[in-house]
Amino acid sequence: MILCDIGNSTAKFYNNGISKVMSIEEFQKFEPKDTVYFINVNPNFKRKLKGTLFFDLAPYFEINTLYSKELGVDRIAASCAINDGIVIDAGSAITVDMVNKNIHMGGFILPGITKYVEAYKSISSVLDVGLNSQVNLDKIPLNTRDAITYGVVNSVVLLVENIAKNRKIYITGGDGQFLSQFFKNAVYDKNLIFRSMLNVIKSKGL
Repeated sequence: MILCDIGNSTAKFYNNGISKVMSIEEFQKFEPKDTVYFINVNPNFKRKLKGTLFFDLAPYFEINTLYSKELGVDRIAASCAINDGIVIDAGSAITVDMVNKNIHMGGFILPGITKYVEAYKSISSVLDVGLNSQVNLDKIPLNTRDAITYGVVNSVVLLVENIAKNRKIYITGGDGQFLSQFFKNAVYDKNLIFRSMLNVIKSKGL
């Protein structure tokens, strides 16, 4: 069974425990030979995904939410994967959602880590120094690379911790592993979205 999570910058595939990532350009040329069960937030692929071998799982997700109807299927899938806690999907954008006893309570959206880095680079080439994955958030930075990393990471961590309190934090997405190390009560699960998709397929008998 082939699963696909289509985002704004990549298309992630999952097949029998094996993960694969395609660039959006590669996915544009992709022609499946077997049925692909997908969720999609990229409006550029609406026509392509009407093909007979593409099966949209979005209509089959059921979520009890206080949020408006604008809630994206990516956030719905992430929230459906947990019963209680905070779920973070760190991709092109960073989505943060709160789930309390299977009820989606709301959430917020931040730029993705890459977007932060690109923003600094656009200000000045002097700020094009990348991030330090070993930065200490308990100490005031003493160099530019640490200063940028501190600002980027803390802009996410402090906002999340403000709503999380003592709730467990679940993190997924391309930058999920990087972010997870800065939280004390976090679990990184790279296949969280795919587990949610598999649960829907099983529960709906698809």
